[in-house]
Amino acid sequence: MTLSKSEYMMFLKQPAWLWLKKHDKSKLPEIDPATQAIFDNGHLFETYAEKLFSSNIRLGFNDYLEYVSLPKRTVEALENGTKTIFQGRIESDNITCIFDVLDRVEGNVFDLYEIKSSTSVKIDHEHDLAFQLIVLENAGLKIRNVGVIHVNNKFVRNGDIDAKAITAITDVTEAVRDLIEETKINIQQAIKVMQSTTPPDMSPRFVRLGPLDEWLAIYKAMNADLHPHSIYNLATLKPSLVGELEDQGIKLIKDIPEGTKLTIKQSLQVQTTKTDKRIIDKTKIFEFVDSLKYPLYFLDYETLSSVIPSFDGIKPYQQVPFQYSLHIIESPGSEILHKEYLHTENTHPGLPVLQRLKEDIGDNGTVLVWHEQFEKKCNKELGEMFPEYADFMQSVNNRVVDLMTPFAEGWFVDKDFFGSASIKKVLPVLVTELSYKELNIQEGASAQRIWMETILDGKNADTKDKIIADLIEYCKLDTLAMVQLYKVLQAEISL
Repeated sequence: MTLSKSEYMMFLKQPAWLWLKKHDKSKLPEIDPATQAIFDNGHLFETYAEKLFSSNIRLGFNDYLEYVSLPKRTVEALENGTKTIFQGRIESDNITCIFDVLDRVEGNVFDLYEIKSSTSVKIDHEHDLAFQLIVLENAGLKIRNVGVIHVNNKFVRNGDIDAKAITAITDVTEAVRDLIEETKINIQQAIKVMQSTTPPDMSPRFVRLGPLDEWLAIYKAMNADLHPHSIYNLATLKPSLVGELEDQGIKLIKDIPEGTKLTIKQSLQVQTTKTDKRIIDKTKIFEFVDSLKYPLYFLDYETLSSVIPSFDGIKPYQQVPFQYSLHIIESPGSEILHKEYLHTENTHPGLPVLQRLKEDIGDNGTVLVWHEQFEKKCNKELGEMFPEYADFMQSVNNRVVDLMTPFAEGWFVDKDFFGSASIKKVLPVLVTELSYKELNIQEGASAQRIWMETILDGKNADTKDKIIADLIEYCKLDTLAMVQLYKVLQAEISL
């Protein structure tokens, strides 16, 4: 078996991930639309990063036969003296890698670059490049410098995209060289894993690189009989805590012993699971509800975001609202009103959003959001993009109150929140009559992706009207959910 770069990175995350890839691939999740959108962002950034190099050739592959022929084509390009090669593949013994950029310095000396659509260098980029460096040098190439070409997060679009302006290059030669001996050992261990007929321990305790949630999703799918309140559903879980609990034979959250070092969220989750009773601090909740001033405006945005800014005045990955939903309670006991805006043209949505919001939100009263950092940041940045609305956006931010606070601060905790204050976790427990599961769009990332595909990219023409209706229903449910959760808080302090 040959070990590729991507497979090596799987091994670093959890050795069993590599084993499954080689022996039981059906257990691994397929690429979903959200993940594909991330890949597409990366490919889009590559097209700009590659403009930094002249006299180049792009190899790559579109099918299996082209993948198999890629090493031969790469060697031919090297022997022909090509200055810069994109997406070549080198094999050395039983390890292989596809590199992003190999730039010839002179003769057989090259600089190696990895293109990443992140805004900074991460530790996994250095491990990735250490593996590549070993493959290339084992094949007889001399590598002078190693770098990561990533996104310049200070770039602001103004007209056509300048490749040099939107990219940044960080030299990681020393950091990558320092990983070489460790990487050589890891490669040998990875080869043993993939050649074994039996899998390594699949416990999440052995996750070493990257977010634990990725492997937990795979682990839970393979262990469908896990109890809903197993230790693997503990909030903000870390591999070290998994190992500690497994070593004690503890399987359920309710059995976690006193004295176990836990975060505040975890402690509250354990307490509510053990007692099967909610934590409700009526005094704190009363103070919170009593501080709100009518009329109450429940506000939620949906936003566009891309590595390559879609319009002038936008930075890479900046979240710019294209839609909002606004539920309004003008006075205690009054009828609930609803207002909304959805931008449906391939133009910058910022100004139309601001214009409509100023008409709808009024000058007084509390503006309730869920996770205020997000909405406040959007408001501030909209005001910076359109200075004539800066004072208005600041006035809105001065009125913002985070409805998530009672749940995030532990004043209202249910075991079935699983330590989370996300509205997607809280709503199904407290307001069972409302559900995102009935909607065609069920979370914000999908709303963003579908709107950008439909409105900006001109796709889905046959279903555009249905998509617009789905986007309106999704955003509307977000603010209706806030209204109902506010009523739950009111009900608790009136008991």
